[in-house]
Amino acid sequence: MVAKHQQCGCTDAGISRRGMLQATSAGMLGAGMVSALPNLAAGRGPTAEKKSVIFIFPTGGISHQDSFDMKPYAPDSVRSEFQAIDTKTPGIQVCEHLPKLAQLSDKWSVVRSIATNSSSHGQACSMMLTGRLELPVGFKAGASTPFDWPSIPATITYAMRGQTALPPAMILPQPSVNEANSVRPGQYAGKLGEKWDAWHVDIAAQCPLGNGACPNCFRFDLPKPGEEPFSHAAESVFNTPFVKLPTGGPGRLGRRLDLLSSIESQRTDLDQINQVQKLDRSRRQAISLLADPLTSRAFDVENADPKLHVRYGKNKFGLSLLMAKQLVESGVRFVQVNLGKNSSWDTHRRNFPNLKDNLFPYLDQSLSALLSDLSESGLLENTLVVLSGEFGRTPKINKNGGRDHWGPCNTALFAGGGVRGGTVVGASDNTASYPVLDKQTPENIAATMFTTLGIPWDAQWVDTDEQTHRIYHAQPIHGLYS
Repeated sequence: MVAKHQQCGCTDAGISRRGMLQATSAGMLGAGMVSALPNLAAGRGPTAEKKSVIFIFPTGGISHQDSFDMKPYAPDSVRSEFQAIDTKTPGIQVCEHLPKLAQLSDKWSVVRSIATNSSSHGQACSMMLTGRLELPVGFKAGASTPFDWPSIPATITYAMRGQTALPPAMILPQPSVNEANSVRPGQYAGKLGEKWDAWHVDIAAQCPLGNGACPNCFRFDLPKPGEEPFSHAAESVFNTPFVKLPTGGPGRLGRRLDLLSSIESQRTDLDQINQVQKLDRSRRQAISLLADPLTSRAFDVENADPKLHVRYGKNKFGLSLLMAKQLVESGVRFVQVNLGKNSSWDTHRRNFPNLKDNLFPYLDQSLSALLSDLSESGLLENTLVVLSGEFGRTPKINKNGGRDHWGPCNTALFAGGGVRGGTVVGASDNTASYPVLDKQTPENIAATMFTTLGIPWDAQWVDTDEQTHRIYHAQPIHGLYS
């Protein structure tokens, strides 16, 4: 069945996991599958020479003045309602509602001087998710198009071709979308060409209020008389999951992740199909990937050890970060985790109660669990973890008790991958309005990720018009390592 990409109009062939596992001839694996795993070589698991990245994207824009760059001496119109608390590192303070992360400050660093060149979701998302401040010709703020610059995961998929037996990059648990379910720009391969799109694991259950990949459903405003209660919970954490493969992102590969037993039982049959039918290399690798028990278990987080559920939280934040950790353990080099829909962190109204009750506790639990587990397993040294939204929030608190979009200043958290813990890079002014020291941009964040993955400084990509572009557009954030 050929599905049309709602954002860019391209088409691709989708095939169910069950259908693929039951395939008895090469003809049942379409051309879309061939492009999914081009020119792959053996190799899995991060080593001292092979590092990985987990990019956590709180889509909508986390409030930096209420989290990692608090200004306790700012004017009343600016100062957070939250108290600043000491961390494990002398001189570094964070929000009182991030106590677990506060005790892990020796494992992370913050950059308090990030600036995005826009306070609009569409433009800022494009800059953050592609690592380019310049907007492409034909850019559309409310949609993803073939004219977009390639996303960071797509660029990595292209740059790391042939280096791993698994897809180099994955995105979960859903695309970054707004309240109208419109996909933000900069999330697909764009001008690089659809065959280089990264894998999209679209599994977040739809909450009753439509908040997507949030830990729970919540209203920004108190319910009106006769309306349902303030807080809701989705019936499940993840829906019937789909793995979206190239080309173009929306091609569906895989029906249910609970087919693990079926996968196991058909492993021998798949091996026989490979031998008897003599499938081409890409098709055989695609089959092997789906039949691999290590990769399969990485996705199966809802059936993980109950102790892990308690540790991470059995919600979309917790299980998404657990899945990211397990994918890195299985050999995936880059995992982007979209924590929340656009509306989740876009706290124009009731900023403080929503952060306190609906967002920070879940972020604190899941991120601290991820960092602790990576550290205890020895993976943190070779896994860079980055937390950053597309922009910060306004210094001034608005009449609705919220903070609006603010591109001029933001804070990002970095851990692992050689980053020196307990470090503050850069600084903002006394109202967290503008960087005053060591200004950085999304281009520097992208360069830091690329460098961690070992992508050469002179690496380039070729667009669909056969024009050559460089991958790096800025230096890595050197202060994280010195």
